[in-house]
Amino acid sequence: MTPTLVRQHLPHAGAAPRVDLRARARDWSEIQERMLVPLYEAVYERLDVGPATRLLGIGCGSGLALLMAAARGAAVTGVDASPERMTLARERLLPEAGDTPTGAGTRLVDGSPQDTEEPGAPAYTLVTAFEPIGFLAGDSEGLGGLLAEATPLAEHGASVVLAGWGPPERCATASVLRVAAKLAEPLRNTGGWRPALRDDLEDVAHRAGLRPDGSGRVACPFGYADVDSAVRGLKSTGLFDAAMTATDQVQVDKELTEALHPHQRQDGTVWMPNVFRYLIARTP
Repeated sequence: MTPTLVRQHLPHAGAAPRVDLRARARDWSEIQERMLVPLYEAVYERLDVGPATRLLGIGCGSGLALLMAAARGAAVTGVDASPERMTLARERLLPEAGDTPTGAGTRLVDGSPQDTEEPGAPAYTLVTAFEPIGFLAGDSEGLGGLLAEATPLAEHGASVVLAGWGPPERCATASVLRVAAKLAEPLRNTGGWRPALRDDLEDVAHRAGLRPDGSGRVACPFGYADVDSAVRGLKSTGLFDAAMTATDQVQVDKELTEALHPHQRQDGTVWMPNVFRYLIARTP
């Protein structure tokens, strides 16, 4: 886990944060993505994901959730707008050499859900959007558009799973994420942090024409080997992009390190208990 984000001082507030996108994707894959494994496991167990499942993963990232579904026998298709994360997903799911258990029925597509459409292909039985919403202004609107593209590709009554942050008082990471809000204050309403709301997931489902059909909560503690890993992992989520635009990466690193101090244990590791929500909805 040696790559780090490139630190460059921004010439003025409002410029896009300058990061090494490949390093950021690697940080997501190697550090942060695994924090959501309990969420993936809980959903797959509840929905009995297996050989009869044809899954579309929206925002599949570097493919860990798809890998877990494929290991249960599901045919998986992943789509993501980040070429850097998709490169890592292909390394995981579509290795060049030999046949693997994940090879059959696995597709990875750069772009958006509509790009996964194949004439004559069977409809998806499960659609997942595991990237949690609720702590970033505007994230629910963006997810709504992706769901609008995905719904016509799923069969009638197919399960659609949405994920979100739990109540701030049950997410230790919320206190750290407030750093993003503080630093991004000069750029109000430009994708900065906001508190998660109780009905975030239900609101998205209703706007997308989906029928809520159950929900759950899952403990997903964030654990890191040290503060440096925690800083890199948290920045790989994109939740600090607005803060880096308003200030610079050096300032964000400094503020993050200070905010993480209360969560650092005597052995140097960082531990933050969190609760995440998921909503199961049905297509019309």
